[in-house]
Amino acid sequence: MNKIKFLILALIFCACSIKKDTNNTMLTINEVEEKLKVSVDIFDEERSEKFISPRSIEDDSIIMVPAKDWTSGFFPGELWMMYELTKDEFWKEVATKYTLPLEQEKLNGKTHDMGFKVYCSFGKAWELTKNPQYRDILVQSAKTLATRFNPSVGCIRSWDHNSDKWDYPVIIDNMMNLELLFWAAKETGNKMYKEIAIRHAQTTMQNHFREDHSTYHVVDYHPETGQVENRHTHQGYAHESAWSRGQAWGLYGYTMVFRETQDSVFLAQAEKIASFILNHPNLPEHKIPYWDFNAPEIPNEPYDASAAAVIGSALYELSTYSNNGEAYLKAADKILESLSSPEFLADPIKNHGFLLMHSTGSKPHHSEIDVPLVYADYYFIEMFLRKSHLNTL
Repeated sequence: MNKIKFLILALIFCACSIKKDTNNTMLTINEVEEKLKVSVDIFDEERSEKFISPRSIEDDSIIMVPAKDWTSGFFPGELWMMYELTKDEFWKEVATKYTLPLEQEKLNGKTHDMGFKVYCSFGKAWELTKNPQYRDILVQSAKTLATRFNPSVGCIRSWDHNSDKWDYPVIIDNMMNLELLFWAAKETGNKMYKEIAIRHAQTTMQNHFREDHSTYHVVDYHPETGQVENRHTHQGYAHESAWSRGQAWGLYGYTMVFRETQDSVFLAQAEKIASFILNHPNLPEHKIPYWDFNAPEIPNEPYDASAAAVIGSALYELSTYSNNGEAYLKAADKILESLSSPEFLADPIKNHGFLLMHSTGSKPHHSEIDVPLVYADYYFIEMFLRKSHLNTL
């Protein structure tokens, strides 16, 4: 982006005529839109034929990723959500540009992340445009994802790597990919997709959760007998600790599964996870969790804004189903307010195009510690979208 364009955009932020309610510190949708326009200009400069989507920052440089990366669908999803929020054709055009290069992933059976990559992008594109090309891509993606289901285990296999450590690893993140299967079942009439999704959710509920309703990150199964061999926490502090984003995936996943099944067992599970998170003594007052609820140096530990955004988005939806809805709505509003504060919300020019600061990818692996992460921005925007659906913006 040239310097004149940067200057103009900076002046827009400094002299922005959009006014907040003095009693509300949250951003307006118009303010989020202006920031995301800056993101588009910055990432357009970084894109190439292979590296198509932003992920994070390393050594003060933007990390762009290929279609196969599990985070590749999030920025296109942000753009589609902004189109839904504003109805501005600009967002439809740029969203299409960032979405179409992901089509090749519909045949990638080497990963469980089909929902993250394809449903967050093409799923939102289909919902807003009803383009039959997008439907076909989504159906094929669901077919591909279903090939990773093992009926002896009752779960979709997550990872193919680290075969020296795990035989059949299933991670709590995988709950997020079930939404694609539920969609495919409704769209095609093939009940197999829904049956796989429900079985995976049931098996995960049985084996992933501790008595306090916190979740392990990885459960390793024997691929032939389905017996649990190990329970690990790969990206958290320790095997028995509560990795914050893992708790967030669980909350969001079971809220979604209740929506798709109306089975009260899944609603109860989502409420139990919410209770663990919101009542944890190590959850800060601003409700942005540290990267692990049991990290040893709290309060001198990195936060994870990505976990907060996932939790907040889930709570907005859960508030519409639960008798505890008012409390969940209040907590989600607090998270959105905190993420909108100067402590977490970034100037996208200074933050290399990203909206939020202070997320943590995998501290044990010295990877993406206290940096922007694209999926934090995605669920942050989804919070605005879901709040708008509640007519409280």
